[in-house]
Amino acid sequence: MSNVEDLVGEWLPLPDVARLLDVSITRVHSLIDERALAALRVGERNIRSVPAEFIQDGQVVDSLKGTIVVLSDAGYSDEDLIIWLFTQDESLRGRPIDALREGRKTEIRRRAQTLAW
Repeated sequence: MSNVEDLVGEWLPLPDVARLLDVSITRVHSLIDERALAALRVGERNIRSVPAEFIQDGQVVDSLKGTIVVLSDAGYSDEDLIIWLFTQDESLRGRPIDALREGRKTEIRRRAQTLAW
């Protein structure tokens, strides 16, 4: 298992994401293309999957898309941005993904924007 796989922990294959969001698999692919979600190939079978914590209460975490776009614009690959979102940050008292799930998007976006400079 790679570093990012260990860091994230629970991954959802795309069909599971579709089921949790109650959408078609093609819609999940569109969400990835639109940068509302980020996915990597993980596991022994190298299956394209999404971190489980990107889904909350049957929906994509509300402020995730904008954060993914900001990080992508800063040159982060999907793997890099997932690592950033799931890495502990003492100044946040947790991880950026936790802050997003708690609704603290402004703080996270501000930090993400500084990465572009």
